[in-house]
Amino acid sequence: AAEQAISSQLLDITIDGARGVLFNVTGGSNMTLFEVNQAAAIIRETAHPDVNMIFGAVIDPEMGDEIRVTVIATGFERSGVPRRALERLPRNEKPVPVANTPFSRPSESVSVGAETRFSADAKSASQSPSINTDDLDVPTFLRNRR
Repeated sequence: AAEQAISSQLLDITIDGARGVLFNVTGGSNMTLFEVNQAAAIIRETAHPDVNMIFGAVIDPEMGDEIRVTVIATGFERSGVPRRALERLPRNEKPVPVANTPFSRPSESVSVGAETRFSADAKSASQSPSINTDDLDVPTFLRNRR
């Protein structure tokens, strides 16, 4: 499970040279500390020799005999090349030309003056309902029942 976590195709880069690793091992009630240690050893081999590793172990009875390893790695050197870029290097494919089609013109917009937009709001604000300040001690839901 640890090898699958660090070599997943979903990763942009490998964890080679990571200086900080946080990992969690989740397994069933029969998971042992030896299995957690094996996962740590596999991850440590791939990371930087001076890696700072922090781990967690969770027992989930619903996992049964399965083990799930979650790895978060940080502290990479800036010169690292993304894995996807490395996979693309050996290929000698020609780029596919893209058709030069013009974009459609946006529809014309109609501008509305500020006076038109806010005149309705000003009228409704000036006609606010009268509030009886004596009833403010009564909760709103009780006032509305009257």
